[in-house]
Amino acid sequence: MICIEEIPVERIDEFWPIHLKYLTEDGIIEDEEDVAYFSGDEYRGIIRDNMSREQDRHHMVYFLEDGRRVGAAQYNTYQSEDGKCFVLDFWVFPAFRGRGMGHRCFAALEAYTKADGALYYEINSEKEDSVRFWKSLGFVENGKDEYDMPLFVKH
Repeated sequence: MICIEEIPVERIDEFWPIHLKYLTEDGIIEDEEDVAYFSGDEYRGIIRDNMSREQDRHHMVYFLEDGRRVGAAQYNTYQSEDGKCFVLDFWVFPAFRGRGMGHRCFAALEAYTKADGALYYEINSEKEDSVRFWKSLGFVENGKDEYDMPLFVKH
């Protein structure tokens, strides 16, 4: 069974190296400008501020199986709006990929966020394997975001 471990704002500095490794090794970001942005004070300050707000708080979580961290995610659930849970990042650590781990982690995230008011899910994705994964979970195409990246939604 997959459990969720919330990362409190006081401990987010341990998350950043793991996050940057995921972004670069999975090919999410590829140029030095993006690496600098995701490593920089501006991005990290925005995330820290959003984790500290009262409403529509940003969440960082680890997925655990048998007490071991097997993946991580970042998301915001907009209870003040229409209950959308926007998933910024979602990944299974490479050693645990395959065997349905991503599906089990998303099922745990879905249950966890629904208890906090999530009514539906949205994510942007353009990598072929990621799009295939999200579609296997029932996500469908839903236009593009402000950066012209494809959006996917699951109701």
